[in-house]
Amino acid sequence: MKITELLTKHTIKLNLESSQKENVIEELVSVLDQAGKLNDKEGYKEAVINREKQSSTGIGEGIAIPHAKTASVKEPAIAFGRSKDGVDYESLDGQPSHLVFMIAATDGANNTHLEALSRLSTLLMREEIRKQLLEASSEDEIIDIINQHDKDDEEEEQAEEASAPSAKGKILAVTACPTGIAHTFMAADALKEKAKELGVDIKVETNGSGGIKNGLTAQEIEDAVAIIVAADKQVEMDRFQGKHVIEVPVTAGIRRPQELIEQALKQDAPIYQGKGGGAAASEDGAAKGKGGGFYKHLMSGVSNMLPFVVGGGILVAVSFFWGINATKPGDPTYNEFAAVLSNIGGTNALGLIVAVLAGFIAMSIADRPGFAPGMVGGFMATQAEAGFLGGLIAGFLAGYIVVLLKKVFAGLPQVLDGLKPVLLYPLFGIFLTGIIMNYVVNTPVKYIMDGMTHWLEGLGTGNLVVMGIVLGGMMAIDMGGPINKAAFTFGIAMIEAGNFGPHAAIMAGGMVPPLGIALATTFFKNKFSKRDREAGITNYVMGLSFITEGAIPFAAADPARVIPACIIGSAVAGGLSQFFHVTLQAPHGGIFVLFFTTNHALLYLLSILIGAVVTALILGVLKKPVPTEK
Repeated sequence: MKITELLTKHTIKLNLESSQKENVIEELVSVLDQAGKLNDKEGYKEAVINREKQSSTGIGEGIAIPHAKTASVKEPAIAFGRSKDGVDYESLDGQPSHLVFMIAATDGANNTHLEALSRLSTLLMREEIRKQLLEASSEDEIIDIINQHDKDDEEEEQAEEASAPSAKGKILAVTACPTGIAHTFMAADALKEKAKELGVDIKVETNGSGGIKNGLTAQEIEDAVAIIVAADKQVEMDRFQGKHVIEVPVTAGIRRPQELIEQALKQDAPIYQGKGGGAAASEDGAAKGKGGGFYKHLMSGVSNMLPFVVGGGILVAVSFFWGINATKPGDPTYNEFAAVLSNIGGTNALGLIVAVLAGFIAMSIADRPGFAPGMVGGFMATQAEAGFLGGLIAGFLAGYIVVLLKKVFAGLPQVLDGLKPVLLYPLFGIFLTGIIMNYVVNTPVKYIMDGMTHWLEGLGTGNLVVMGIVLGGMMAIDMGGPINKAAFTFGIAMIEAGNFGPHAAIMAGGMVPPLGIALATTFFKNKFSKRDREAGITNYVMGLSFITEGAIPFAAADPARVIPACIIGSAVAGGLSQFFHVTLQAPHGGIFVLFFTTNHALLYLLSILIGAVVTALILGVLKKPVPTEK
């Protein structure tokens, strides 16, 4: 994709009116909004300002690149504003910014869009391009300048491969910023340009929104003189154990590339010894940022567990097509293929979910050395019937045990560094985690899980309805965020414990927001734009598939009306499902598993339909008519 498919004449403002940062952000947000690139102008503006609070995007050399990646963006775009007098943008070099590129990326921006956005940031590092942009007299000339210099990734990679090795030794670098759009690639480009100027061989790995590119190999790390890590988010660090590692913010890679390269050549940096060693500063910094701490580690486990839940759950649901007891030998409805599906999906895929949850929680805490102890601890929780709670404890226990081991073994001779990840961490990590799980955790947690299951089974209809209302409503509060995931995780835990009622309320609550919005766009056409009505059709499919996130763009555009309507409808659906004593044995799948895995399929469908209608009616009443489109 060409950069000018994102930067158009309609998103260029040649003469910015203000000289103040906040007002310039408002100007360019308005440009994007008027060009039809945003779902929610205020939501996008807030995301841009929040990014500025992390660190200024005024990178010096007269450039500022405010940016945000959010559901408030309708389609990826770039706005360009120019100020001959300069904008006080709190730049790193203290100089005013004359060229301001505002990048708007959608939550679901694909690699093609992200590559174009990253190429723009690297182009701006070149002085001749900046000069041409300052002197351009029209929007068309701006577009022509960008097109003239816009190279694709293959050309850039070929240019890098053509560079000759340096006698000074090879330096490696990793760059990463929180959004992975602009600073990541600007730091990489600055380091490569300066290395070329100094005659130094360098390879730079970028951790951008499109994933890791130009990844460093084990042999390259082994042969490197030193490694520069210019990052404002967590990157994989344990691979650098035993090497001289320079850790700096990503902006240092942009502003001080020569200083960093010369420091690396002199090996003027501590030897990295893992998170328990001398280079733990970046760990602390990452933990303080967005997504750090308990929730970050928990979500790492949950997100990696979900493929097992979805794949395994749907296979189990399909096995019920031949009958609810078709997987049991000796039953009149027994079917061999149904039994195989149940074995693959249930015994194996779903049987792994607690271990996978624990393994990735531990890995999030302690990097790769935490994975094996976490998996073993989670599997022990499964074997002891300690369930999800046991798995959560195992994951955090294993992770912090390995962090402690890294500190304990930090003083060992450097010659033993290679033994730590392959022998010492797994041996002692698995041993200590296993001992504590066996003698301290599993038995009392099993009693807790059994007690919770018996308590739920003993609830009367009134209490069940209240529980259904709460769980259903939780699914719509943040539509895929921490509250939604907390309810979903609880439902999976109850399925794993043999109680199938709570998850019926949870799936119903998760299906209602997109379905309710879809109904509203169909029956209250005057309350929605043409684009929203088209998106509403997609929401029918997403709602029926139990993908709550389909409602997010509507909620982002009008949170005051959409979110309450969705919560009320989801709570109604969840409460009704429990009023009808519906149970659900599949953790995912929506309408596609409904008739195979519920005891009252039609009543369950009615619960979901009533909840969706409630949401649609509330939206029909609360939303204001949109202007008539020509």
